[in-house]
Amino acid sequence: MTEKTDAHLSPQRRTAGALLIAGPAIFLLGEFIAAAAWTDPAYSYTHHFISNLGVHGPSTLFGQYMYSPLAWVMNTGFLLFGITILAGVATLRDLSGGRRWATLVPATLLAVGGVLLALFPGSGEALENGTGEFHSMGAFAGFIGGNTLALVLGSRRRRIGLSPRMGAALIAVGVIGLLSMTLYLAMIFTAGDTPIGVIGLIERGAVHPFLIGLICAGASIWQRQTVNAPTARSITAGQAA
Repeated sequence: MTEKTDAHLSPQRRTAGALLIAGPAIFLLGEFIAAAAWTDPAYSYTHHFISNLGVHGPSTLFGQYMYSPLAWVMNTGFLLFGITILAGVATLRDLSGGRRWATLVPATLLAVGGVLLALFPGSGEALENGTGEFHSMGAFAGFIGGNTLALVLGSRRRRIGLSPRMGAALIAVGVIGLLSMTLYLAMIFTAGDTPIGVIGLIERGAVHPFLIGLICAGASIWQRQTVNAPTARSITAGQAA
């Protein structure tokens, strides 16, 4: 890779890193603001579903009362976070200069999931009128897309200039997220209308780890704006072989 190519990659990596930080931050900030506004009764990160924050209500679903005064804040977060992450992935390039198509598919799935969550809030009424299916599809797409994205980024860490430790961390959070998703779905399908005490914590186990992982990856990419030529040449040579 020439110095000219390195100079070309530098602003792209800086932009990609910023977007990978911004996307998860939008989600987490929207979640925090919406939860803080929910005071009667107080919102619980351990007990309540994330989706409850996007339901203005009042409504009830799975034994949980939902009334979110700032539902629009959470829904805005749902809408923007995945799209922002997708933009970051689309901007980021391999060290060899090529696009990382393997990451675009899960990133797109995550973005579509976020849009569905925003457009179809998960209220009790949504379950009755059929739009709840779109919300469920969005949640599932987000779980799968976000955690798969973390796994792919971790497994391809040399191609995008991440350290071995960061690569291992991304793989770990992806595995944790998928295991948490499996447990979450199992509890949903078996609980019926019975309230589940720690369902909010389990659901966040499927979401928060990959969000934090992407923030850390974005920060690493931001700081390491360029990559050394020998590393890039070795990857390119390996692809040619």
